[in-house]
This record gives sequence, structure tokens and C-alpha cells, in this order.
Amino acid sequence: MAAHLPASDEDQERPLISNRFVLRLTIAIAIIACLTVAIGIGGQWFGGRIALAGHTESTAPLSIEIGQDRLAIPANTIRFPEQRRDGQTERLDIYLTWPEMQGYSRAERLRFDDVTQPSSLIFLQMSEGTMSRDMSGRLSPIYARLFEGQPEQGPSGLTLHRLRKDSGYGSEVVLTGPEKGADTYVVRCLLPAAGEAATSSDCQRDVLAGDNLSVLYRFSSSQLKDWQRIDIEVHAFVRNHLADTTQIPAKGR
Repeated sequence: MAAHLPASDEDQERPLISNRFVLRLTIAIAIIACLTVAIGIGGQWFGGRIALAGHTESTAPLSIEIGQDRLAIPANTIRFPEQRRDGQTERLDIYLTWPEMQGYSRAERLRFDDVTQPSSLIFLQMSEGTMSRDMSGRLSPIYARLFEGQPEQGPSGLTLHRLRKDSGYGSEVVLTGPEKGADTYVVRCLLPAAGEAATSSDCQRDVLAGDNLSVLYRFSSSQLKDWQRIDIEVHAFVRNHLADTTQIPAKGR
């Protein structure tokens, strides 16, 4: 059997882990640390983007023109990201908390994302007017001609009118209520059947504002108890964000 040769002094002094290996290991650890930090930062950014889910918290006003009307609208009240830009547009979609009439904020995100809270938001759609009369103005020439049967007592002091089956409005009903010094209040609703829950926008009403601005606003039928206040607040919101506020008289009852 061959005898083992004694290790040389050089072999005995050589470290078990070479300097080159230590250097490579240090570089690898540094890279992993950088990746960990990057993933953490990226995760926070991506998580924030997911949490916003298309919303924005920016309250910076955007200068938006619809036809002849110019508005200054906070970015966080504009519902769709592609509409959050200065300039001309055909339509603008707004969402607001009720009753605060405020745009999106992280603190109130559940009210914007939770569909089980239908009465927490009001939706506005602004566009250039194509009709000379708003919903109240269309009561006598259009809706009244489609009524069927006798008026019924509706919710919150409103009068309920059922529409003919061939009217094209399906199961919608028209609710009317007197306004002081103005046209009759008119709103169309798709009221939930017994045992069904109201949706976030099963009632809608449109009004004229500004130079030629049509404002369609939608809300839950569970909010009909506040119909007078909602109408006042919608008019105030539009009036306060029009560049020329002299064209919308303040509403009050």
C-alpha cells in the first residue's frame, strides 16, 4: 500500500474556503439583498396600485370642456382613469360619497368597492345636452302620456305612476313630487321586488345646467328618503364646479 505523502506547508496553510469563493458568495448575497429590497418596494407599489384599483386620491382640479361648458373637476371624483385629463370630452362620469359629496379617498375605499353598500355613492354623468327639456320638463309631453292606471302612494311623499307595458321602459316606474317654485320633481326607478335588495343605481334623474350641459344622476332606491336633498346637492356640485357659475340658479326648498 502506498504511503500517504505529508502535506506541504502550502497545502496546510490554504484555507478550506478560498478567497475567490468568499468573494463570489459576498456578491451573491449582495445581489439577493438588492433583489429583496427591490421586490419589497415593487410589492408596495404594486400593492398600492391594486388597492387603488383604478381610483385616485388626487384632488387636483382638471380643466374639462363639454360642449360650450367648462368645468374644474377634482381628479378623485372622476370615475374612469381614461377620463382624468384636461381638455374636451363628450362625456364625464363622476362618483361621489353620500351624503358628503366627496371623491375617492383611501379611508373611504370600502364605500367605493363594496357592492353591498348601495346607498353610499351617487353617480353623475355629464354630457352635452341633446334635448331642450330635462326629466321634469318631459313629464307632461312624454311620461304622462305613458301612464297606466291610477297614481299610487310612493315612498317618502312621492307619487308613483306605472307605465304601459308597451312604453319601452320595462318594469320602471315614474315617481313625482312637488317642487317649490320650480317644475315637478320627476325620477325614474326600477324598484326592487319584495325580498330583493336595491342596487346602487336603480333610480335616475336628469337635469339641465350651465350653457348646454345635461347632468344625469343615478342613486339607489334605498336613498329615496333623501330625494330632495340629493337634488339640491347635485345642483350645488355642478354649480360649484362650472367655470361660469352664474348660469345655474341655486336650488332650495
